[in-house]
Amino acid sequence: MERATFAGGCFWCTEKAYKDKKGVEKVVSGYTGGQEKTASYEKVSTGKTAHREAVQITYDPDMTTYEELLSIYWQNIDPTDAGGQFNDRGHQYTTAIYYHTDKQKKKATKTKQRISDEFDEDIATQILPFKTFYEAEQYHQDYASRRRIKYNTYVKASGRKQFLEEQWVEQHKEKKKQDLSRLQRYVTQNEGTEPPFANKYWSHKEPGIYVDVVSGEPLFSSTHKYKSGTGWPTFYNVLNQENITLKEDKSLFRTRTEVRSKQADSHLGHVFSDGPEPTGKRYCMNSAALRFVHKDDLVEEGYEQYLDLFE
Repeated sequence: MERATFAGGCFWCTEKAYKDKKGVEKVVSGYTGGQEKTASYEKVSTGKTAHREAVQITYDPDMTTYEELLSIYWQNIDPTDAGGQFNDRGHQYTTAIYYHTDKQKKKATKTKQRISDEFDEDIATQILPFKTFYEAEQYHQDYASRRRIKYNTYVKASGRKQFLEEQWVEQHKEKKKQDLSRLQRYVTQNEGTEPPFANKYWSHKEPGIYVDVVSGEPLFSSTHKYKSGTGWPTFYNVLNQENITLKEDKSLFRTRTEVRSKQADSHLGHVFSDGPEPTGKRYCMNSAALRFVHKDDLVEEGYEQYLDLFE
């Protein structure tokens, strides 16, 4: 096992970014970088020490690489902010990579140079030698999972969520496209159609929402799903009209209305005017273009605004 130590502003957010990463055995929130021999949230959060909020990651280098951990780190911060992170201001919330070995230092420096090409401003994130790390109080550990609603509210209110989506969404979508299966790529990127009655969600009945497999934008709800007899997942309404676009399709010698996701521009399927009331619409989708999020996971995945649908 090896260790990596990153300061990325609020340690709740940095910890959350690594929790489910393959190869990561443990993520601990804490304090590092100061000369003081003790650290507490009361002192660090008020700037009474020179420590930064940070996380220490224990990982298996055979299952994940330091470069992969660095990639996650950069895509969860604003590296140009020299005064803190988002609404959290002060030295204690500034960003830094604390290297444990010369090899980590070289890799961190290399990625910092590459990241600088993504921004017009100078990169403020420091690369420093690791010295000591003090674990934060127990109530700060695994905060995002234990206090999901408060955590998601904080992430949005702080401005972090909006910045990360705007800065990294395009790169995220491209990465997700590379990870698509052959069928998912055929459907979403080449306007393909999967076989009826032999796809993942055609008879799926669990409560939750369906999101775009590339971007994660919410599209449909199980509360609007019905059995159409076509062999594909079918809905009589859209969960969020702003997340879809409609396009005229004459590819089969007749005019149909294609449905695409707005952010990812994925081909989803087609909509017809022979559906049930109250809309009279039949949104006939491809399972390969969708990812299902169970109602019990909505808060954890950031879709808590749709919880009311299942009460």
